[in-house]
Amino acid sequence: MQFTDEWLMATVEKVLPAEVVAQLRQEAAPQPQSLWATVVTRRLATDEEILKAAAARFRLPVADLAHLDPHIRDAVPEPLVRRYNILPLRLTDSVLEIATANPFDIDAEKDLAFATGREVRTFLSSPSRIRDKMDELYRGGGAEVVAQLLGGLDEAMQVQYLEDETGVDLAASAEEASQRPVVRLVDLMLSDGILSRASDIHVEPGEAGVAVRYRIDGVLRQVMNIPRSAGAPLISRIKIMSGLDIADRLRPQDGRARVAVNGAPVDLRISTLPASLGEKVVIRILNAGATVLTLESLGMSPDERTVMEALLNNKEGIILVTGPTGSGKTTTLYSMLRMVQDEGVNIVTVEDPVEYRLGKGIVQVQVHEKAGLTFAAALRSILRQDPDVVLLGEIRDKETATIAIQASLTGHLVLSTLHTNDAPNAITRLVDMGMEAYKLASALRGVIAQRLMRKLCGTCKEVTDQQAPERLRRYMPAGAVIYRALGCPECSMTGYRGRFSVVEVLTMSVQIERLIGAGATAEKIAVAARANGMRSLFESGLNHVLSGDTSIEELLRVVDVPMTEVPPPRTSAPTEAPRRTSDSARRTPPSTPVLEAPRRSEPDLTGAFDLLDEQLPAPAEAVPGRRGGGARGARVLLVDDEDSLRRVMKDLLVRDGYEVLEARTGVEALDQVDQHAPDIVVLDLNLPGKDGYAVLSELRARPATERLPVIVLTAKGDEDNEVRVFEMGADDFLTKPFRAKALSKRLEVMLTRRR
Repeated sequence: MQFTDEWLMATVEKVLPAEVVAQLRQEAAPQPQSLWATVVTRRLATDEEILKAAAARFRLPVADLAHLDPHIRDAVPEPLVRRYNILPLRLTDSVLEIATANPFDIDAEKDLAFATGREVRTFLSSPSRIRDKMDELYRGGGAEVVAQLLGGLDEAMQVQYLEDETGVDLAASAEEASQRPVVRLVDLMLSDGILSRASDIHVEPGEAGVAVRYRIDGVLRQVMNIPRSAGAPLISRIKIMSGLDIADRLRPQDGRARVAVNGAPVDLRISTLPASLGEKVVIRILNAGATVLTLESLGMSPDERTVMEALLNNKEGIILVTGPTGSGKTTTLYSMLRMVQDEGVNIVTVEDPVEYRLGKGIVQVQVHEKAGLTFAAALRSILRQDPDVVLLGEIRDKETATIAIQASLTGHLVLSTLHTNDAPNAITRLVDMGMEAYKLASALRGVIAQRLMRKLCGTCKEVTDQQAPERLRRYMPAGAVIYRALGCPECSMTGYRGRFSVVEVLTMSVQIERLIGAGATAEKIAVAARANGMRSLFESGLNHVLSGDTSIEELLRVVDVPMTEVPPPRTSAPTEAPRRTSDSARRTPPSTPVLEAPRRSEPDLTGAFDLLDEQLPAPAEAVPGRRGGGARGARVLLVDDEDSLRRVMKDLLVRDGYEVLEARTGVEALDQVDQHAPDIVVLDLNLPGKDGYAVLSELRARPATERLPVIVLTAKGDEDNEVRVFEMGADDFLTKPFRAKALSKRLEVMLTRRR
């Protein structure tokens, strides 16, 4: 890879390991990239680390950007500032002080000295901070800038908004759209939006004028309000540059344009929508030169990355990424492609539009529906090109879905996206499209549901002592450290800067395949997926809250708090949550009137066990001399992350006279063993963090617990799983769901045998 700032390489070599630097050199890129930006984007080093090393190497002072004089923008022209990516700091009669990320740019120094008539003194800063402060300094008074740009617009050619839009003078509108003030206004809006890291620009006519809003980090922010008289020329100019029909204002239109900002190519996707006060325009910004990120840089946890990497080890089948528009699905797919990219792998993509250029070894096909090149047609042709991996931008209809699944069943790995709220609903959505359930069960390898959350600004975030909302408290561990958004100039006073992914990953199992083939509902598939290790979007987001990456407010903005009980990701047990009701319980008619006053809830034994046909045994008489005072008196450790299931088992064993200890994670289980020395352990395999396999292995490795009886619980009732746990040293095996007597009898026999 070639870099535009090669002078920085010697500094970077002092910060990064030699093998990382060599890898960067070896990577292919269609055009030179910024070394500084590449290192920071991939989280190989921070801005502060590079800045400190560069300042020490070149003996340059670091710029203080905390306070900027707004009057300095009048002395230093903005085009010059943006061309050389510098920031004016202080101006005296003889000296101009600037902040720059490239102290060796002689052209910038000469042009600034000529434009201001002063000696230029250089201070060092990072490119991102310079860019942000540049926007803050020169964007400033948006209304003033707009008024100045529109000052040359002929007053005689103002457009009047009428109830009947067809009454607008189209000829005048087109002429106005070609005038320099309007062109400059559109150029300002586009460049400002792109440099502000906006993903979309919204132009919305209203009663008070035309509002321009940027979507930055997933949230809309209004940056300027344009007079209504300039609305029609502005929109016409946008339609002209994107090849749309300016005379057609009654139908939605879609178009494309391509611009360059500071030499970097940017693709624009334009959509218009007729409204009561004029056409609304949304401009989607697609950075064609953006670097494809790794899964780690997307913010995924190690466990999530491990599961996704395991999915990509499949040589055939279909992997889906789901979520609403703007949730980062395409970026995730590109990151997954990067992992399988190899000289010996033929990768072909079908996209609308092509958002990033993926470089060598990947053929990208742009959909062109007017020419007949639809997703289905392109995919049908691609399968004749001997591909190994196919990326399909979106599954939109039955035809595309059918071809994609057929391709996955004939030896191809297919990656695609789908618009659903969560992972289990992706399966039912495809079935609703007309896919045969048995084919889908055979083809599907996994579904990744995704959302994007804003990341707290590292400069201004602070610990808060404010309590979480009531509906979240049962999921929050005791003593959890929570951060809040504060706001500073670095984050434009929002408290957030950048975004990361939260995901739920559904991987296939024998049980899930059977459920899909049988036409099971999304709810039943979700229960089986959770038993197979899937963690929800809420749990993924909550982990990031507890890690200090984001705030509780952002969590509530992005994902819904579950109505059913979800185990918290850390140590302490939550307060009681609403319990799930089994299918059999729902089919049972209520024994009390619907309007009866609610009674104090008792443990729902039907929610986790098959107990409807079974009477619980009455408590046996106490046996003197046994600890716990019960009939059996033994100390039992229950390890299960499903709180409702664990409560049911505890109630059952307490009735039988056992002393019961509880743990919901593998770490908690080992702590309980060390502190209380139980007589027997009932161990679930699917635990968060350290799973049941790891707990069992550690117990057998310790001399003190190598003979401790362990009964394993699991929802995976396959033979291979049974063999594995017995080989690891389990004493017994019980598959969920099971009857109460089964657990009670196994405990009794096991303890009697041990005595």
